[in-house]
Amino acid sequence: MADLVVRSRRTVTPEGVRPAAVQVRDGIIRAVGAWDDVPGDARLADAGDAVLMPGLVDSHVHVNEPGRTEWEGFETATRAAAAGGITTIGDMPLNSIPVTTTEAALAAKARAAAGRAHVDYTLWGGVVPGNARDLDAMLDAGVPGFKCFLVHSGIDEFPNATEADLRVALPILARRGAPLLVHAELPGPIEEAARAAAAAGADPRRYESWLRARPHEAEDEAVALVLALAEELGARVHVVHLSSAEALGLLGAARARGVAATVETCPHYLTFAAEEIPDGRTDFKCAPPIREAANRERLWAGVAAGAIDLVVSDHSPCPAGMKELARGDFHEAWGGISSVQLALPAVWTGARARGRGLEELARWMCAAPAQLCGLSARKGALAPGLDADLVVWDPEASFTVDPAALRHRHAITPYGGRTLFGVVQQTYLRGELVFDRGRLAGPARGARV
Repeated sequence: MADLVVRSRRTVTPEGVRPAAVQVRDGIIRAVGAWDDVPGDARLADAGDAVLMPGLVDSHVHVNEPGRTEWEGFETATRAAAAGGITTIGDMPLNSIPVTTTEAALAAKARAAAGRAHVDYTLWGGVVPGNARDLDAMLDAGVPGFKCFLVHSGIDEFPNATEADLRVALPILARRGAPLLVHAELPGPIEEAARAAAAAGADPRRYESWLRARPHEAEDEAVALVLALAEELGARVHVVHLSSAEALGLLGAARARGVAATVETCPHYLTFAAEEIPDGRTDFKCAPPIREAANRERLWAGVAAGAIDLVVSDHSPCPAGMKELARGDFHEAWGGISSVQLALPAVWTGARARGRGLEELARWMCAAPAQLCGLSARKGALAPGLDADLVVWDPEASFTVDPAALRHRHAITPYGGRTLFGVVQQTYLRGELVFDRGRLAGPARGARV
């Protein structure tokens, strides 16, 4: 029996893309049947030739609530997510106040989110110096894993972890089977680059100055350290927002030895190229930085080959003033790309241009992030027993990005004026329509998962 059937001629199932009808009852997928398998008492939503796919899982979103809600918040971040076909987000433990590094801070974050989210969410914990005694309690309270930085995070409340800190934390996480998500840049190469820039009188308005300030060696050496610790301590690690394609060889070799390591990259690293970024355009600033076109193509090759497991937004917004758009100072501007609403079309635009398909897209942006979050039994695929999280979208339709039309809190994004393919028509959360052809549908229904 079903109370809703959503069908399409292009339904992305674990077995491939085919005409199919997704039967839903009480918010759960009960069956994925033939296109004409529609029980007589069910409400039918016929998507025609539009793509019907699992709702996206974006495991890397900075919501910043509580404490820095003027940067972003659960209401604004999740309405943008729903408009982008994302049905579950993973909220990072910074830049909120308090940062999510204790059980009490986790409870404060959960209270802030309750009743405000338009999509489901999970809450990551944080590893910082001295909080190893808090990790078990946060795992008991429901975090799927932890995030750490190996270099200054940008806010003093979330200090970076050292190798000594990781040697304390990783055995705890290994015992519990929880992943450590790592911002993999080491301070040493960055400090060396800063000294060279100062000696050369580098212009902070030039994008090349920012690129040189965060050299790929900082990433590569950090990835090597993390992999070595994971191998030694039997821990599970995940490298977030990889921008240096040089590190892919290290990751592949470690995984061949049996190291439990996964890696993500982001739409901006797959879309933009350093050579194309105008000087002073600090809306492009992020860390690690957007690198050269040749590096971008190597990242795409890694995604296509499965060397990169998933693609997520790393949505990291801030108020307009913090982006230093008037002065164009890359060194003073906040580093972060606002893109949660655009992740699907940005990645699809690049994928279709390189001959990649819908099944691959669903693996990169639905199934693999759900697995990272420990949610594969509920999210990330169109299969019986999973939540009826669905997105209906037109992969042939294109649009020009208007920052003012985006639904996150601040209308700042480097995608402004860019033409992207993939228009989201409808988003369903547990069988309920939450976004419908340009408008939010109904109240905030998101829950913590």
